[in-house]
Amino acid sequence: MNSDSKNGAEFAVDLGVPLCGLRLKNPVIAASGTFGFGREYAEYTDLNALGGVSVKGLTLLPRRGNRPPRIAETSYGVLNSVGLQNPGAEAFVRDELPFLRGFPGLVVIANAAGGTIEEYTELVRLLSDAGVDAIELNVSCPNVKEGGMSFGASERALSEVVSAVRPVCKKPLIVKLTPNVTDIRALARAAEDAGADALSLINTLLGMKIDIESRRPVLRNNTGGLSGPAVMPVAVRMTWEAASSVKIPVIGMGGIASGDDAIEFMLAGACAVMVGTANFVGPDVCSRVVSGIEAYCKRFSHSSPSEFVGGLIPW
Repeated sequence: MNSDSKNGAEFAVDLGVPLCGLRLKNPVIAASGTFGFGREYAEYTDLNALGGVSVKGLTLLPRRGNRPPRIAETSYGVLNSVGLQNPGAEAFVRDELPFLRGFPGLVVIANAAGGTIEEYTELVRLLSDAGVDAIELNVSCPNVKEGGMSFGASERALSEVVSAVRPVCKKPLIVKLTPNVTDIRALARAAEDAGADALSLINTLLGMKIDIESRRPVLRNNTGGLSGPAVMPVAVRMTWEAASSVKIPVIGMGGIASGDDAIEFMLAGACAVMVGTANFVGPDVCSRVVSGIEAYCKRFSHSSPSEFVGGLIPW
């Protein structure tokens, strides 16, 4: 809670926002796949300053990920084909979750990925019982050969996997949508109808970079997911379309690197935002985004960021 004065009047800014029965101390969450398990950034930035952390994508069993090269910089952002490398859910619960629980008020979101509906169901059950605050169902990763985006690109498949995990998910269920579809609104509605408590979007856009000397793709996987500044206009548009199509909360992400960027997503209808690739450029970027949102609230005399969520005035 902070106070400021405008036109001689004192008013308070409470950056806290509600999310599916949880309360984030502010609307900024570190995005999955860009913040590790939080431990990797703790000596560079104050985790207490974040609203939440969505941890690195987890699978039921440990996963080595794709063969390198699996990261490629471009003039417009970053291509990755990491392939969900992670130590497995049980190792996360044993080795990483206790560390994150050492930060009071930090909302911990487990990002869950699977190759089959059965894997998703078992994984979500395990994570729900482990003490995380919410589950982000990753049905949108473009860098794995099984599961991943194949579930998120079809209304029927998306509905099936969300419906399957819903009965075993004891925590708020956030479904992460892929942008690699024709109509994001239809997928958003399918996830809501199947039992999602919230949506997060967008995941990366499928892309490619070619080495013109060797005439081979730079990534060993040939293609990868593009993130960073180039995807933001697409992400803002899809966030607006999704938020306009459902009644459940929407978390927006894609290219956010400043408070102004985050505010665009919130005006488009996002109740909270996730910051991803910008963490690689500046480990303290999430704190700067929080400060930017607070400054905007003061400038327009908003006592809470929730007051301007969905405030876009379309032509």
